[in-house]
Amino acid sequence: MASFLLELAWTGERLQRRLLLEEVAGTIAHLEPLGAGPAPAEAAVVSGLTLPGLNNVHSHAFHRALRGRTEEPAGADGDFWSWRAEMYRLAGRLEPTSYFQLARAAFAEMALAGITAVGEFHYLHHQVGGQPYPGPAMEEALVAAAAEAGVRLTLLDSCYLRPGFQGGPLEGPAMRFSDRDAMAWARRVDSFPEHPGLRRAAAIHSVRALDQAAIGIVAGWAREHSAPLHVHLSEQLAENLDCTAATGMTPTALLHSLQVLGPTTTAIHAIHLSPDDVRLLGETSTAVCVCPTTERDLGDGVCPAAALAAAGSPLCLGSDSNSMVDLFEEARAVELDQRLVTHRRGVHSATSLLRAATSAGAAALGWNAGELAVGRLADFVSLELETPRLAGPGERDLISRVIYGAAPSDIREVVVGGRPIVSGGRHLRLGAVGSLLTQVLSDLETP
Repeated sequence: MASFLLELAWTGERLQRRLLLEEVAGTIAHLEPLGAGPAPAEAAVVSGLTLPGLNNVHSHAFHRALRGRTEEPAGADGDFWSWRAEMYRLAGRLEPTSYFQLARAAFAEMALAGITAVGEFHYLHHQVGGQPYPGPAMEEALVAAAAEAGVRLTLLDSCYLRPGFQGGPLEGPAMRFSDRDAMAWARRVDSFPEHPGLRRAAAIHSVRALDQAAIGIVAGWAREHSAPLHVHLSEQLAENLDCTAATGMTPTALLHSLQVLGPTTTAIHAIHLSPDDVRLLGETSTAVCVCPTTERDLGDGVCPAAALAAAGSPLCLGSDSNSMVDLFEEARAVELDQRLVTHRRGVHSATSLLRAATSAGAAALGWNAGELAVGRLADFVSLELETPRLAGPGERDLISRVIYGAAPSDIREVVVGGRPIVSGGRHLRLGAVGSLLTQVLSDLETP
């Protein structure tokens, strides 16, 4: 059991001062405003503003090695597909040890940014050439990396079987992604168990990467295991055009016809949508994970987040390619990008954006977290309020100051399951994470 005195906390509903939080077995067992009363002597004082832990719904940890390396593509026609070629080259070089080291450093960077749970959209399954490892070596590398970094992991194991609607075999580094068929995918996913810091979940890489029968098998596995189901959706116009040519339906309509959409499904990106697509996603309460820093980095486009939210889709956030690890930036970019395309301000409230980073993200990842409430997981973070980015009088506009001003450098304390992971802005287990990243990235460049 651990006790914490939160000097000022946003519970997910409102701001409260001097809140006593008591944790038992990783869960909030007691939460009480103390007013002017004394706190228990054993309670650890958490200063600044305490928030529920942030939930990063969509990450590809190994993409962290591409930061700064693909921003100036050769030639004048750089786009998503030229970036993907660079990503494939990186994917062809990783093996379990280097994958673990890179993911551990990437997850530690997330911990420093206040992220207490991450959804890792994982498709780098097998050896170079596609031969399976003797066991789930790459999956175990990710699980161990998250454990050492101190963050919860929802392992969104992605089924990826073909290069596109035309079929044919995967080639080059992409051969590492394929389990050959969806039943083999399911057997591999079933080969490693959950534990308190790990949730297994299912991912359909995209409608272009699986045929309809395989999509049904993956969705069926998710239903059978009561697991989250995630899918890349309409990130690129080319996918929409190819899907319509092959099936007569948009990717969203195809997924709806296969009974994939629903409240336990999260669509990633969902950028190039028709009005009917927006309606289908909203009517089925399908969550949408917006990843604005990656979407702008790759030139993908702007998700119609306001229309989706109005239609009934919960919004959550992801760092995706990890070109930046900052959920505050992801949150404000949802609003600021909408301003650019709608010419209106205040499309999303600051509170709704903070919920996208906390409670909605936790729901999409399958964790009973994202709020400071009895029965929820004891995951929370604190921000220093006297930094230049956040300084200001009073509490009336505090949540707006956080959404439009906060950065990872403002995070001081991170607690996961009642256990401190970051204190004073330093990772307690891994120390200087910047130095760790430098070493890992340097090792990857060594022939």
